[in-house]
Amino acid sequence: MATKHASAGSLKVGSNVVIDGVACRISSIQISRPGKHGHAKVRLEAMGIIDGKKYVALMPGHDEVDVPLIEKKTAQVLSITGDMANVMDMESYETFDLAIPEELKGKIAEGASVLYWEILSDKVMKQIKET
Repeated sequence: MATKHASAGSLKVGSNVVIDGVACRISSIQISRPGKHGHAKVRLEAMGIIDGKKYVALMPGHDEVDVPLIEKKTAQVLSITGDMANVMDMESYETFDLAIPEELKGKIAEGASVLYWEILSDKVMKQIKET
């Protein structure tokens, strides 16, 4: 799980954060003012990068949060079976299955190079690389 730490108060809209073990992109941030004896609170609303669900987190502004590191890699398509493609990583030569997203169905052929993202423990196909 590739992550780094950041302060909750330093996050910006559009940056990535891990909420409930899911990598998310922040869509809105609300920061309350500190009270007489309290700390400023941060309310994050975010969308899951992979599943598209909405997540909300409320925490003190000085808390450390995990920020996922997204690795962008290239793979070659070995075979296609239904909605799944068996691909081989171009650097490590590891083979694994990736789900084909709706926008790429019918456009992917065997032998094509694709760009995929490795986020936390998930791998997601993003686009076809032009050669």
